Amino acid sequence: MKKYLQIFFAFYFVLGIAQNRADNSFVKEHYTKKEVYIPMRDGVKLFTSVYIPKDISKSQKYPFLMQRTCYSVAPYGENEYKSSLGPNPYLMKDQYIFVYQDVRGRYMSEGTFTNMTPQVAHKTKKDVDESTDTYDTIDWLLKNIKNNNGKVGQYGTSYPGFYTAAGTLSEHPALVASSPQAPISDFWNDDFLHNGKFMLGYFRTFPVFGVQKTKAENKAWYMDTSVKQTSEDGLKFYRDMGTLKDGYEKYYNDNFFMTEIMNHPNYDDYWQKRSILPHLKNINHAVMTVGGWLDAEDLSGPLNIYKTIEKTSPKAKNTIVMGPFSHGGWSREAGHHFHNDIYFGDSIATYYQTKLETPFFKHYLKGNSKVDAGLPEATMFDTGKMEWKEFSTYPAKNTEKINFYLTDRTFKNNPSNTSSEYYSDPANPVVSSENIKDFNGFTPRNYMSEDQRFAVGRPDVLTFTTDILTDDLTLTGEILAKLNFSTTSNDVDFVVKLIDVYPQDFVPKEKKDGVVYGNYHQMVRSEIMPARFRNSREKGEALVPNEKTAVEVKLQDVLHTFKKGHKIQVQISSTWFPLFAVNPQKFLENPNFAVKEDYTKAFIKVYGDSFLEVNVLK
Repeated sequence: MKKYLQIFFAFYFVLGIAQNRADNSFVKEHYTKKEVYIPMRDGVKLFTSVYIPKDISKSQKYPFLMQRTCYSVAPYGENEYKSSLGPNPYLMKDQYIFVYQDVRGRYMSEGTFTNMTPQVAHKTKKDVDESTDTYDTIDWLLKNIKNNNGKVGQYGTSYPGFYTAAGTLSEHPALVASSPQAPISDFWNDDFLHNGKFMLGYFRTFPVFGVQKTKAENKAWYMDTSVKQTSEDGLKFYRDMGTLKDGYEKYYNDNFFMTEIMNHPNYDDYWQKRSILPHLKNINHAVMTVGGWLDAEDLSGPLNIYKTIEKTSPKAKNTIVMGPFSHGGWSREAGHHFHNDIYFGDSIATYYQTKLETPFFKHYLKGNSKVDAGLPEATMFDTGKMEWKEFSTYPAKNTEKINFYLTDRTFKNNPSNTSSEYYSDPANPVVSSENIKDFNGFTPRNYMSEDQRFAVGRPDVLTFTTDILTDDLTLTGEILAKLNFSTTSNDVDFVVKLIDVYPQDFVPKEKKDGVVYGNYHQMVRSEIMPARFRNSREKGEALVPNEKTAVEVKLQDVLHTFKKGHKIQVQISSTWFPLFAVNPQKFLENPNFAVKEDYTKAFIKVYGDSFLEVNVLK
């Protein structure tokens, strides 16, 4: 497992969380590094590295560009320099005062770490959260780093994206630009949980987030608690592990974060306090939220943060970018840009960095921050046509809402009185991927565009497929599956996948060796929904066996053109292993502690008045 932790950190180093792109000669030549402890209002001191341009002076002033992180600001030591600064090399060469800070309880900072620090709605002078820590940091920097120009920007990807989103609430007048990138917005729907369903594919990450340090640390202190790899066959590890309860008791019963997840199966006060969305109000500076359509970790976060700010903060200069990226892929140029088997084009990260990210920060931090930068409201990549599109509003207005009824194993324009039935056995779940090596990974990635034809024809998977399309069909915005169903059990999950089926003779512009692209079933969007939360997230509710019931499965947004000659397919199942923990299909107050004896086989009917609600771009 140590090997996978190292891979994880290497990835985040590339993201700019502890960067190592090349040699550090440029940084050493152009910047001076300072390390300081910045006091917060409650007396806790946060370790901060500051890289100051060497030519800074009264006549050559610079703005701050800051990242706050739980992943370390390494390298430590004033003579030890990062190889690259900021979110991209163009900004580094333009020169800013780059600031990196270990958040509370992490690495060299004081305090106690908590996951997704709850935002304090009504603060006293003693209350602290990530927004107050952001405010206090900005205030200290302005007063103690000479010859700054009085402007501050912030950015971060993944967890640092959450710190950036929370920082937008600091209300410091010097904060003029924020870019939350792949941010977590609500832990109930990002990373470890999807609609409250535990993402078992994250199992190996828990040492990073659930072990407190006892002293200042300049390297990872939790490595000894990691899960060791036993075989290249990652699926074998999960099969051998047993139930989620078995895995918790064997590996993580002293891991505070895993214990919190296990003990909070419903959307209770613990989870509600960890949503930043209700607090995103009255933001009055520029915000550019960034995400990836193929981000297996944080897809809903950027979409929800952008939409919330758009509704609540009319003074914010609010924009969104969604590209064909996996988690943080926009921060590094891949050249020929593939996700798993699928080629999306060339120099896509460079386009984002040069056309969007660099102009955003340069305008607001070095130009007139009171004037709009003129960037598109929404810059979105069409993952079917493989091209960028710009929108003046998002969701786009020029759309038509259409219902595709799921009946007779195809799509219809109207509901029917028929039903389709499948069999679900928790002891023999539908596998989430054919790539068994990937199950050894730190977090899942490839499944977001993976070939899904391996699931077609299984008795525990329903498949609905259109005829061959005679014209292009572009879907944009939210997708919602409204399922009317019955089951012989009293609990069940629903997995819904939207799939682009390629023509049998399809030959891609760029391809990977060994991949059969004819009839490729590319995943476009997917989600899981526990039926127990069909009426309320706050408390699970048992099903009545064999009674027709409704559940909604929100698949989140897309921008995808299903091209002429392709087909659209929907797959429905009730297990998705080992990506997600198996539902025993027997209602329990806390399904996280299910045992094998609880596993219940079920026959599940999906009725012909079920439909997929989509927005077709005109």
